[in-house]
Amino acid sequence: MFDAALTVFDHAPFLKQTTQAPGIYQMFALDGKILYVGKAKNLKKRLASYFRSTGLAPKTKALVSRIYKIEVTVTQTEIEALLLEQNLIKALKPPFNILLRDDKSYPFLRFSTHAWPALSIRHARHQRGSGQWFGPYPSASSVKDTLQLLYKVFLLRQCDDTTFSNRSRPCLQYQIKRCSAPCTGEISAADYTEDLRHAKLLLEGKSQQVTNALAEKMDAAAAELAFEKASHYRDQIQQLRQLQTQQDVDTGVGEVDVFGLVSSEGNSSISLLQLRQGRLISTRHFNFKNPLDETDSATLTAFVAQYYLTRTSLPPAIEILLSHELEESQVIQAALQERFGFKSRLAHKVRSQRARWLKLALTNASQQLLSHVNKSSQQQQRMQALKEALGFSQPIQRMECFDISHSHGEATVASCVVFDAEGPLKQDYRRFNIAGITGGDDYAAMRQALERRYKRVKAGEVTLPDLLLVDGGKGQLNAAKAILESLDLTNIHLLGVAKGTTRKAGLETLFLETIDNQLALPEHSPALHLIQQIRDEAHRFAITGHRQRRDKTRTTSGLESIAGVGPKRRQALLRYFGGLKAIAEASIEALCQVDGINRALAETIHATLHNH
Repeated sequence: MFDAALTVFDHAPFLKQTTQAPGIYQMFALDGKILYVGKAKNLKKRLASYFRSTGLAPKTKALVSRIYKIEVTVTQTEIEALLLEQNLIKALKPPFNILLRDDKSYPFLRFSTHAWPALSIRHARHQRGSGQWFGPYPSASSVKDTLQLLYKVFLLRQCDDTTFSNRSRPCLQYQIKRCSAPCTGEISAADYTEDLRHAKLLLEGKSQQVTNALAEKMDAAAAELAFEKASHYRDQIQQLRQLQTQQDVDTGVGEVDVFGLVSSEGNSSISLLQLRQGRLISTRHFNFKNPLDETDSATLTAFVAQYYLTRTSLPPAIEILLSHELEESQVIQAALQERFGFKSRLAHKVRSQRARWLKLALTNASQQLLSHVNKSSQQQQRMQALKEALGFSQPIQRMECFDISHSHGEATVASCVVFDAEGPLKQDYRRFNIAGITGGDDYAAMRQALERRYKRVKAGEVTLPDLLLVDGGKGQLNAAKAILESLDLTNIHLLGVAKGTTRKAGLETLFLETIDNQLALPEHSPALHLIQQIRDEAHRFAITGHRQRRDKTRTTSGLESIAGVGPKRRQALLRYFGGLKAIAEASIEALCQVDGINRALAETIHATLHNH
């Protein structure tokens, strides 16, 4: 089973290659879950502060003790880092951000859920409560300016629901043309709904779509000689032009995907920045080999085509900025239009704000490439150290590690992780659902997993590893040795990794080939760090698979077999009671309280779960 204390994060080489630019950093646990998202004016200094020997607060120590890896994203300014941090916190909900977050809140715009919705500002750390929210926005002053313009253009109500319900005549806001007075029926429900729709489109960054719609209405009103209505639409269009101009001055962008590519010595790194409503909402980084040493244009062309056309991804932005001109850009543009139904503009020669975003993407790509190359170099050094520590004459090309995870024998899962000279080969990872053994028998589980895996190796379906690591002591090592001998795979080296008596990292006991050949490596040995990294990854992969299998079994198996309880009713039952155990303990009367469950079905569910 996974023990958080066994995680190892070697911070010294990481900090050595970390930039001093502003940006955000994300800290992850061994199981891949996010721990913390932070911002920094100087990433190197901020991250170094987590690893000083004294002066750390208890909560910070608790965070640092769980770190398995850290990812950084460079931004142009600290304000951008702050907003990106908030977007990631909102999306990922890291547990340590609840303890160690800034007290600053941000302005949102919110449409209420009333039949005649009002638009107002809300200051909060995140969206909460009912209604439709837009934001967060970088400053209260800019939001207030936008809000006042929306009131002026669309005449949306500003009052609270109590005031709205008790009005008998229009208020002053109606008199000064800042509200259409829906409270007293001065506007129809259809027209007010249309104004709401236009306001929301505007906040989504689709101001041109709103302007075009109003222009069509203005032309139609003029054709019908309704000149007063036409002049109203004309005024709205002019006021919208003011907002559009302000948006262009502030950001220069709306919906944009920005790709920055940097290459060096056969390695390439691409950073993708995604902007919506002129805000940086997401960054992604991709590192890969360039085995044919193709040009940067060819590399970026292949990547963009694969990213959008051969994988499940969000539609491209209206505008795609590229650090290099694409080969056959017109073909790619046509393919994107055919798949997604709209035309994206591809550009690589840009100015002003677009040039700054492109520069930022390249800065991030350079940082990621440096990190990747350093990590690869460190991995190769560790591989060499392991080769020397084990006394091998030939380099180690491929390693596999197995681990077992279960909860008191329930939902047993075995993991197989694969590493080579570049690090983990996640596409070769495999999990095995273990069945037909006594619950909690780790030796039998290990035998089953190894037999299933290495029968395929024997058949030539899977690449033969040079080294097989088994997480466990003498019993697991003997099980692995017996399986390999039965399959006549005696050319694979075996290494057993047993936890020390205190179960602390650095105190592992290693067995090479047999239980009699025990190795002792120094706590700071690069070879031991590599073994710990592989072992911890096998832990993570096993426990993740076990939890998925266990949770699926606990929440669905008892209900799937009941006639009349389909996916929607299962979901309703689980949402109402919170879990299968609570459903099984519920009375027939309580089951009847769930939407879609009548008395007869409640009796059937109760009888089935109680084996009546």
